[in-house]
Amino acid sequence: MGFLTEKYAAIDIGSNAIRLLVATVNQFDDQPPVFKKTSLVRVPIRLGQDVFTDGKISDRNKSRMLDTMQAYSRLMSVHNVLEYKAYATSAMRDASNGPDISKVIKKNCGIDIEIIDGSHEAAIIAMTDLHNMIDVNKVYLYVDVGGGSTEFTLYADGKSIVSRSFKIGTVRLLNDMVKSHLWQEAEQWIKEVCKPYNKIELIGSGGNINNIFKNSGKSVGSPLSYFYLSSYYEKLQSYTYEERIYHLALNQDRADVIIPACRIYLRAMKWSEAKNIHVPKIGLADGIIKSIYNQKYDKSQ
Repeated sequence: MGFLTEKYAAIDIGSNAIRLLVATVNQFDDQPPVFKKTSLVRVPIRLGQDVFTDGKISDRNKSRMLDTMQAYSRLMSVHNVLEYKAYATSAMRDASNGPDISKVIKKNCGIDIEIIDGSHEAAIIAMTDLHNMIDVNKVYLYVDVGGGSTEFTLYADGKSIVSRSFKIGTVRLLNDMVKSHLWQEAEQWIKEVCKPYNKIELIGSGGNINNIFKNSGKSVGSPLSYFYLSSYYEKLQSYTYEERIYHLALNQDRADVIIPACRIYLRAMKWSEAKNIHVPKIGLADGIIKSIYNQKYDKSQ
């Protein structure tokens, strides 16, 4: 093979924001590839606000999506991106006009969007560097919190045992759209899958837990304790929305969803009896990049 260097891009169309990740893949002969984040752009278009309340994406956000995709198309062009994938999750999945908007974006921006379900989303995330931090002698509950849904995956003996997606997301919670029976279903499922194991540790992904970890001042690789997360949750609740923006330097679209995100992680820790949560800073976009490489070079997926 010699030396290989290629750029791939991942577009993650979530319920709270739309992200573009451009990554460079470098490889020497038969050595393992090295994935380097080259550019990450995040536009806070809260599609879930429309969809979870009105069942469709508003004309205003449709227009904002088109502008964003046009910009992403140009960014991929100037970065000389070789291949890309664009995946849409919970909000586009539930939007009655999701398929129509995808067609308009394809026609105007040249970007193909694939709307994926929760299990596909969990499988893509599993392609990330997650395996590098998983100790085969430990059991983990992986929790990926999004705006529209949360994906749970149990890992034991170094491999994925079972996954489930629940429509419990931060934007849904903000709009009071998660009924008690859904919480009960998630609690029952987590307790059931964790029951055979003595000690569980959590792995958390998503913008909110990444932000919490950054503010903790912990060194990379160190977990957050249940006590720390619950204390931080109380601190967040003690501030007004404006105070969270000012004192904690949170973006406007982060300052509200971070509280329900904390609640999801804390409940998952309580139900699984986990005392620590690891935060490896990985997500759907990272998995998309890996999936492009794997498919291109026929690697096992």
